[in-house]
Amino acid sequence: MSADDSELKELRDSVREFMAAKSAEDAVRKLMESEPRFDPQVWAQAADQLRLPGLVIPEEYGGDGFGPVELGVVLEEMGRSLFCSPFFSTVVLAAQALLASGDEEACARHLPGIASGRTTATLAVAEDDGSWDPALISARATPDGAGGWKLNGRKSFVIDGTTADLLLVVARTVAGPSFFAVDRTAPGVTAAAMETLDATRAMARLTFDSVTATPVGADGLGGHIMAEVLDLASVGLAAEQAGGARRCLETSADYARVRHQFGRPIGSFQAVKHKCADMLVQVELAEAAAREAARLADEGAAEFPVAAAVAHACCSRAYLFAATENIQVHGGIGFTWEHPAHLYFRRAKSSQLLFGGPAVYHERLLDRLGI
Repeated sequence: MSADDSELKELRDSVREFMAAKSAEDAVRKLMESEPRFDPQVWAQAADQLRLPGLVIPEEYGGDGFGPVELGVVLEEMGRSLFCSPFFSTVVLAAQALLASGDEEACARHLPGIASGRTTATLAVAEDDGSWDPALISARATPDGAGGWKLNGRKSFVIDGTTADLLLVVARTVAGPSFFAVDRTAPGVTAAAMETLDATRAMARLTFDSVTATPVGADGLGGHIMAEVLDLASVGLAAEQAGGARRCLETSADYARVRHQFGRPIGSFQAVKHKCADMLVQVELAEAAAREAARLADEGAAEFPVAAAVAHACCSRAYLFAATENIQVHGGIGFTWEHPAHLYFRRAKSSQLLFGGPAVYHERLLDRLGI
């Protein structure tokens, strides 16, 4: 199912209105210091009023069956407001991994709860080095002799890892990297919050000590599933980054209009004009890259993997640039804890590093291009 332009605008307006009411700066700051790092009541409202968790989940599993384009609109608006919620981990990572696995039984078991907003989930791939490379995974799953599996190892930088109901864990078997479903409250699972640069996106370190796990998808095909999920997640992250970058540009331009020095608005000074113009170029390019990649994903185009890698690289650069320049335009106040500029800078930097950092995603782009 695809929405037309008027429906996309209506979706954007609805989500933006919801974000303005529920994710203002004071709410974000409060949640940054709370546990869980999101408001369960607001999450329930997002599910019940806007049906956001089920947006891109197929109708047979209780969702609305929309695609990456509609998801991009929602993520842009969430990025603008630094929305603290399990949406990215649950919908962009875990739900897409379940769908990519082709495991109908696992989808039927978990996706209806995700679509309703009653189940939160996350994807546990990276370990202590932060890499999403399947070849570097050391967590292991072994048969328990009774027809089941036991999981051992550790995962780091797991988004919403201390609160997710369902953990989808990539672990190594004799056949290769594979996906496993784990209940976070299962015996042997230990979740500890990690202190990271970006307090608006909760991350955790998970330890698995002989934990009962259920296979998801075919044994040994985790690498193929990860490649597909990483492309989709990169485009989702790119949309979020583009939204944050746009917000940085808007706040810089607004401040340049009202802040006066030497009897005139600072926006009239050539240096500030150049900063805002450079930000505009980066933001427009980021939005174009993210939206084009989402469109190609929606169409199942052969060019999508390349477009996903381009969007990831382009939007990571644009967001960090815009967030940095936003601080510069605001001058001294932009460096203070009380001003929100640093919140966007922290999100921009953490997002840049989320799936391995610039060296990794540039290498991924070259790989997608066959170079």
